[in-house]
Amino acid sequence: MRKFAIRLCLATASLGMVASCGDLPAGGPNAGQILAGADKEDADFAVYPVTRATLPQLSSWPTRGASPAGGWIARTKGPSSQIIEAGDTLDLAIWDNGDSSLLTQSGQKVVEMKGIRVSPAGEVFLPYVDQVYVAKMSPDRARNTIQAEFSQIIPSAQVQLSHHAGRESSVDLVSGVNSPGNYVMPDRDFTVLSLLAMGGGITKSLRNPQVRLMRGGKLYATSAESLLKSPSQDTTLRGGDKVYVEDDSRYFLSLGATGREAQIPFPHDKVTALDAASLAGGLNDTRANPKSVLILRNYKPGDLRSDGSGPGKERVIFALDLTTADGLFSAGEFLVQDRDLVLATQTSLANTKTIIGLFYDAVGISTRLDRLVR
Repeated sequence: MRKFAIRLCLATASLGMVASCGDLPAGGPNAGQILAGADKEDADFAVYPVTRATLPQLSSWPTRGASPAGGWIARTKGPSSQIIEAGDTLDLAIWDNGDSSLLTQSGQKVVEMKGIRVSPAGEVFLPYVDQVYVAKMSPDRARNTIQAEFSQIIPSAQVQLSHHAGRESSVDLVSGVNSPGNYVMPDRDFTVLSLLAMGGGITKSLRNPQVRLMRGGKLYATSAESLLKSPSQDTTLRGGDKVYVEDDSRYFLSLGATGREAQIPFPHDKVTALDAASLAGGLNDTRANPKSVLILRNYKPGDLRSDGSGPGKERVIFALDLTTADGLFSAGEFLVQDRDLVLATQTSLANTKTIIGLFYDAVGISTRLDRLVR
């Protein structure tokens, strides 16, 4: 009887100690801890439920981590021939069947002029003709123009022209492909996807490849996925453009009662809340509270609005209930943004299980103490 009383006293004392603990071991916070104080007027964060009713409004809010200010350039149809630009070179062969010619010697029918560079003003200098403007012309049109000029002094002259592109007729494929380099544009309808194909395709190791175009001091950005799905976005290139491909730098954080707590990169252009939960390994079967999955996001001061067209505070928590059909459908449409924190809160039962586990540990301690008493 005495041993039983000692064991009971030790167990009771242990349970009291466990129950009095303010900070129990846990794999993550519960919803009450995170949302505490949200209803106060001076709260420094706002909470918005994600439902069918709120989705249209929330989806219209500013996007964090957007593409560079230049956006992207839609495709415009270009000429199917090359265009002569400043810095290009021309090779001319001028034929003359006349008995006396200003260009050829006796018995000579053709004179060749090679390596004639187009000046910054878009002109070439030709003997007896002077300056001839050829910039922005196709090679065929330039040949006709030059022949017309020579015909004024040599009526029987016929001109052949070969065009060699310079810097203004080529583009640079910098990185992110199998064969980077400088590529001459075969025509003026040469597009970004055509250039990537000429460079051997995008490197397979890149994650959700992002295409960048540098033009005129501006940076334009889109994804390879978007280009492949939308032919109208396959931008027509200009001479001097620079293109490179890089990894998608966006990511979100997964914490709490999920399958894994990690920094998770975006595998696609768009990642929904349901996608994020799946990428994080799902919700923990024994610890997670599916009624309260939270997405924490920081907005810029310039994004704040008082009319509902934007967030009311910089710190925002979006709350999703994955135990209802509306909550699941809404989570499948709500987009996660760059550097969001996806938090699966812990159910209150998890704390109860922790207390019980600690109690059993305490009972084990009391049993060992009882053995010492004996």
